[in-house]
Amino acid sequence: MDIFGDDRSGNCLKVRWAAQHLNLSYRWHEVLALTGATATPEFLSLNPLGQVPVVRFKDGRTLAQSNAIILYLAEGSPLIPADAFDRAKMYEWMFWEQYSHEPIIAVRRAKVHLLGQTEDAIDPNLLPRGEVILGQMDAHLHGRDWFVGKAFSLADLALLPYTRFSHQGGFEIGRFRDVLAWIARCEALLELPPL
Repeated sequence: MDIFGDDRSGNCLKVRWAAQHLNLSYRWHEVLALTGATATPEFLSLNPLGQVPVVRFKDGRTLAQSNAIILYLAEGSPLIPADAFDRAKMYEWMFWEQYSHEPIIAVRRAKVHLLGQTEDAIDPNLLPRGEVILGQMDAHLHGRDWFVGKAFSLADLALLPYTRFSHQGGFEIGRFRDVLAWIARCEALLELPPL
């Protein structure tokens, strides 16, 4: 399969890390989203919405949206809990990641780290809202290793990239000890170099 993504994007990294963790064969195609590369006719033929990541399978079919892709790639694997309630909790965290976490943590990181915007150009509410989100994650992880059940799942994989790079958005990740310990466990499991 071919994965089209931007290595600076947490949404793209979760797809790459899922493929690597599942030992799936793939070719990575770097598409720098901020340069207009996702607006070319060639790219729009892959994903008319003009977003990365997108995967093209051997049969020519394509799939976009990071969480849809990782759910498809992980079908039948231990990354999706067998228990129906645990599976629903995994979905709960994945939906929360895209609706509550990513629009705050990832957006502020992009503005600070990728776009180099000054503080006066950034919504001042993003930083305190992100700190609340990281605090919610920290509270949930207190006394547990993973977000759902007793094993690493797609809930962890979905939440990892932007949380791991949250310091690039000015978030004080060091304040959240249970989140830091969880990041370290994820890095070890996925064989990622520690930041």
